[in-house]
Amino acid sequence: MMKFSFSFLLLLFFFGIAHGQFQEKTISIGNIGLNITNAGAIGRPNVRNDPQGPPSMEYPLNSGVEHLFEAGLWIGAIKNGQIAVSTGAVDDASGYAVGKAGYEFSPLPGSPFITRSSLTGSEVFSTAARSHQEYVVNFTDEFTIVPGSNQPINNHLTPLNARVRLETYAWNFPFADYFTILNYTITNNDNVAWDSVYLGMWSDLVVRNVNVTNDRGGAFFNKGSLGFDDTLSAMYAYDVIGDRPFTNSYGALQFLGIVQNGQYIHPNNPNTPFARVNGNYWLYNVAAPTNDLQRYDRMKTRGNFGPSAGLNTPGNRVQLISAGPVARVEPGQSVTFVMAAVCAPQLDDTPLDTYFARTQLRANLGWAKRTFVGEDANENGVLDPGEDLNNNGVLDRYILPEPPPPPKARFEAQNNKVVIYWNRLSEDAIDPITKVKDFEGYRIYRTKPGDDLSPNFLSRASLLAQWDKPGNAVGFNNGFNAVRLNSPVTFSEDTTEYWYKYEVGDVLNGWQYLYILTAFDEGDPAIGLEPLESSRIQNAFRIYAGTEAGEMSKDRKPGVYPNPYRLSAAWDGTTSRSKKMVFYNLPARAEIRIYTVSGDIVATLLHDAGSNFNGSTIGWYNSFGGNPSQTTMAGGEHAWDLLSDDKQNLASGLYLFSVKDLRTNDVQTGKFAIIK
Repeated sequence: MMKFSFSFLLLLFFFGIAHGQFQEKTISIGNIGLNITNAGAIGRPNVRNDPQGPPSMEYPLNSGVEHLFEAGLWIGAIKNGQIAVSTGAVDDASGYAVGKAGYEFSPLPGSPFITRSSLTGSEVFSTAARSHQEYVVNFTDEFTIVPGSNQPINNHLTPLNARVRLETYAWNFPFADYFTILNYTITNNDNVAWDSVYLGMWSDLVVRNVNVTNDRGGAFFNKGSLGFDDTLSAMYAYDVIGDRPFTNSYGALQFLGIVQNGQYIHPNNPNTPFARVNGNYWLYNVAAPTNDLQRYDRMKTRGNFGPSAGLNTPGNRVQLISAGPVARVEPGQSVTFVMAAVCAPQLDDTPLDTYFARTQLRANLGWAKRTFVGEDANENGVLDPGEDLNNNGVLDRYILPEPPPPPKARFEAQNNKVVIYWNRLSEDAIDPITKVKDFEGYRIYRTKPGDDLSPNFLSRASLLAQWDKPGNAVGFNNGFNAVRLNSPVTFSEDTTEYWYKYEVGDVLNGWQYLYILTAFDEGDPAIGLEPLESSRIQNAFRIYAGTEAGEMSKDRKPGVYPNPYRLSAAWDGTTSRSKKMVFYNLPARAEIRIYTVSGDIVATLLHDAGSNFNGSTIGWYNSFGGNPSQTTMAGGEHAWDLLSDDKQNLASGLYLFSVKDLRTNDVQTGKFAIIK
């Protein structure tokens, strides 16, 4: 095997960055997972073939419901009297590849992928950050040859010489965890001006559940349709006949605005009545614009979204949303182009895409717009009297009201019981807009057994308990005495002081429940602000109640449930690789062996209460188990998928098992039956 020194690996790393190496990362702080690249494209085209990899534009996060194949920035302008359009993505069956035609942006050499966060507890906390998770990338269309090689970028002969800095902004607040804002700062790095500039984004929005569908090729894309929301300047897509009920959601790309020299360019701004937002679409690779003249023409005109378009039928359509014109961009001058990637549940209605069905989509697009607009409430691009919320004399965008941060939580899985502890972190938070401590209370949500089989597990959680301050018009006014401890508790491996404790009884062992602990504030009726709640994702933990780890004895014998196992348990998935039985009353570390009645070993399992899923590697957890770092299991339980060591299904019959305590070498035995 060839070995490399650490210094040589560093040299390779820096050589890659210096020569513009392609990189990609995933935004995942909220409930939308969006793939970002440093080459002008977003999305992950291979997600349909590799659903276990990073998401493309997934919502809800970890659901398998994807909303995007690929998208890319387009810049169109007139330079020296000639039309030129630089494209970050185009109609292509396999998506981005270095040097491919239509992928005309390259990573800017010497410009690393920057990650930062406004969360003070984050490892990448930065005072420059505006949101909870941000990526900063730089790319350019200057190169006609792939940097660091002799490979030409196919058909890229007339670059605009644009340098682009993309900053992405994402939050984990429940009212803002379904969108990501894409802020492009585009600089004219040429020695001549650009005239009549249009800025846009080509996209292939496609709403499919990649965990469910077996479709590949054209069949993957031809189940959806699209629409355009004029009021909110958004192109959206939805599933028509594909994987329902697994894809009841919308994926959208929304134009938020253009800013040049402090001027806000948007149709809603009365000072820029010339500005237009154009939505366009065409059948994939059938009516696609293939040269700069055709692409520029599409950017400045609008497609037919009227009744005669037939958009209520499924088809393989790609989209283009563009805005402009910007009259002129001088050499060295920059212009900012802002888009948002937004997802939302689709309300049930017939036909599928109705004004009612889009209710939540409009609300989510509204929050994305409100976030970008910030203090510019009337969208005129000017800081008017009464708009300066933070009194700094500057028109600030990207302002969200902030709920209190969620408390630090600890979940204990016990026998038919879950115990929840949390600290007082939330209670000292100061709202950045009202400048007051407005903490109001705590809420705990929980799902029901079997909800974990839903692609949107998080939305299944309902309110279990709430405690809030007495003496006002908000909440239950029930106070905190029922859960507040007289003095804080700590744990040997955890020095956090926990001031609150809540026990949930009558919990079914072996079932996966989602528990969510949040904090919420009073809101501000004076400015029409409802009480706001902290992230439901940050403190969302999957809990499996069950027996705790302990030594085996005649009064504490290991067992298995369900016993007998009949065809499939209620918690099973739909495949032979997503079944589950659970051994209980186990030691902290044990070896479990399953035998036929004739003594042949069927399977050997290693139980370790200190590892992810207690050492179980069954396929059920891959499909439904979620993030191990936010999972708590009782230490005396271990799941098995009813497969032999060589992954064969077991026949009906009686089976024996033994459990060996790896600390004491004590062995106990038992039996169970499989009935098909």
